Amino acid sequence: MKEDFLHHVWQHKKFAVTQLQTTTGESIQILNSGQYLQLAGPDFFNAQIIIGNQKWAGNVEIHIKSSDWYVHNHQNDSNYDSVILHVVWEYDTPIFRKDNLEIPTLELRNYVALSDLHKYQSLVSQKSWIYCENEIKNVDGFIFKNWQERLYFERLERKSEEIMELLAESNNDWEAVLFCLLAKNFGLNTNGSLFLKMAKSIPFSVVRKESYIVENLEALFFGQANMLVSNFQDNYTKKLHQDYTYIIQKHKIQKSVYENVAFFKHRPDNFPTIRLAQLAALYHNEQNLFSKIINAVAIADIYNLLRVEVNNYWEFHYNFDKKSVPKKKKITRSFVDLIIINTIIPVRFAYEQSVQKEYSQEMIELSTAIQPERNIVIDKFASIGIFAKNAFETQSLLQLKNEYCDSKKCLQCAIGAFLLKN
Repeated sequence: MKEDFLHHVWQHKKFAVTQLQTTTGESIQILNSGQYLQLAGPDFFNAQIIIGNQKWAGNVEIHIKSSDWYVHNHQNDSNYDSVILHVVWEYDTPIFRKDNLEIPTLELRNYVALSDLHKYQSLVSQKSWIYCENEIKNVDGFIFKNWQERLYFERLERKSEEIMELLAESNNDWEAVLFCLLAKNFGLNTNGSLFLKMAKSIPFSVVRKESYIVENLEALFFGQANMLVSNFQDNYTKKLHQDYTYIIQKHKIQKSVYENVAFFKHRPDNFPTIRLAQLAALYHNEQNLFSKIINAVAIADIYNLLRVEVNNYWEFHYNFDKKSVPKKKKITRSFVDLIIINTIIPVRFAYEQSVQKEYSQEMIELSTAIQPERNIVIDKFASIGIFAKNAFETQSLLQLKNEYCDSKKCLQCAIGAFLLKN
């Protein structure tokens, strides 16, 4: 038994609401069960309840056992002085206010149907992956679709928190924010954190000034990412090292990243050398990139902006000093899709929120135009009958798994609530 089940029972009145009595035998009539705000303090705010012949307005606190009141030290917290009813599953001790008057208590287990309890126990019993894996495919389509939309925007809201922090750090320069997030996502999971540190170590005004020569951007990015050493043999890399030394002196850049990039387990096209060269090519080709992305009407316009090619040196190299079979290193459509999902859409969402623009339909249309992501979570959902058709659906499923399934928040989830109700 968990408290979230009791919250669900109280909120939705999943118990016999007639002939309720306190543990001392007074009648209880619920006029309003209160607001479930999930904030600090009592569980339900502004409830209205008649106990005996007296009407009360105040808050309701819920516990498994009545003694949990003391376990949680509510007796020392003034936020709980306004509790008018203590709702518990098991009454094991009376609870008193600071004035020594007993708080009325309702013992719920006397009023909840066994069938509802069995449904809850069945839902939260251990499965091989998620609790509802055997029932989720039977959820009403309308409810599932509406919940997916809510999950999708919850995920964007979470991502926008990091974006707003970067915006504050950059003195409200959206171009600088976009640069930092692009760098992070060009680094993928392995090098993303390091690439973000590299981007934050370079004032974006310097990127603007040096963007007219792609080799200068490469020198700056590679140097700040701790990837240039003085003992390289080929002339191109020697020149990058010399240019880097000159650029950081010219712009008085002092702080670089001292960690080492990771090549291990990456396919050559995802080597950090190639991704940083592509990022340099992007900022060499496109001035005012943020403005162009914000004003892009169709997703094809974004593809055209991001699908750049690296310079000639990288057509013959995957790493410094090591020549390879020639190959164009153009950013692929699948990689652009990842950048749109993880950078472009969140940045547009955060920006349009900041200017109080309606954004919902636009964000959905962008994400539904992108192919579904492929990863272990999405594959696992497919194995239990939930198939994603586009990035909008994969992003919502990732939010569902990470924020609800993994945290066992079945009763805050529309899917769990539907399964219990039915």
